[in-house]
Amino acid sequence: MKLAVGPVLYYWSREALLDFYAGVARSGADVVYLGEVVCSRRHNLRFDDWLGLARELRGAGKEVVLSSQALLESEAELRALRQLAGNEEFAVEANDASALALLAGGTGFVAGPHLNVYNETTLAWIAELGAKRWVPPVELGREALRALQQARPPGVETEVFAYGRLPLAFSARCFTARHYNLPKDDCRFRCLEHPDGLPLATRDGEPFLTLNGTQTQSARVYDLSAAIGELRGLGVDILRVSPQASHFDEILAVFRALIEGAMGAEDARRRLEATRSAAACNGYWHGRSGMEYRIDA
Repeated sequence: MKLAVGPVLYYWSREALLDFYAGVARSGADVVYLGEVVCSRRHNLRFDDWLGLARELRGAGKEVVLSSQALLESEAELRALRQLAGNEEFAVEANDASALALLAGGTGFVAGPHLNVYNETTLAWIAELGAKRWVPPVELGREALRALQQARPPGVETEVFAYGRLPLAFSARCFTARHYNLPKDDCRFRCLEHPDGLPLATRDGEPFLTLNGTQTQSARVYDLSAAIGELRGLGVDILRVSPQASHFDEILAVFRALIEGAMGAEDARRRLEATRSAAACNGYWHGRSGMEYRIDA
């Protein structure tokens, strides 16, 4: 079983991004996803910058995948996608259906978690297009994954989102800009002020969601660290850990130790509790409300 670092979903400064990936290069991660998934206005790193970073990480022994944007809305964003799909060095993660037409029949792409792959027919179809790996939607539970794994086409790897705030939905509206009473096209890049997203509470003050520009995330941090044995038993090939602004090196170290059998689930839970920026959840995995958290099976 391999360990993957998902794409950074937040808007960080150029310096913060470069420092973050310098740490990832030294880490026990096997796979690294690079690129902007959420908003095309986030451009502290340009295409050539991402390529340069990808080459450096490849030199550090990492498998690098370039992630495409979800919910494309303009011709400029389509041009950026065509440039990404046309690169001849690195595999691409498709996060929007428009990417499938550009990547079909190529050397192999990753079907990202934002594609709606919920049944065996769709899984077989993306395999026919050339997917070498798929990431199930984050709300797909253990039993649904079990059924899909039994029908998984030969040669297709399965990667599961195992830790981080859940990327739930995208919208044409920028929620962060609206929070500051700003238009989307003149947002003044306020996302930079929220390196782990903008918390949203209910009227009663309970954590509810996290706003991240055009993306809606969970308020709680999804944590499948206690399910490593189940994931391995289901034939999952890769675990994805989603970046957060602090303590990420510790989180990667915990998951590396879990994968190698050098740490037990209870020790991992205690160490992760000390690094989390919010309470944990894992309800989707158990076929329950996503906000729930269960330690038992």
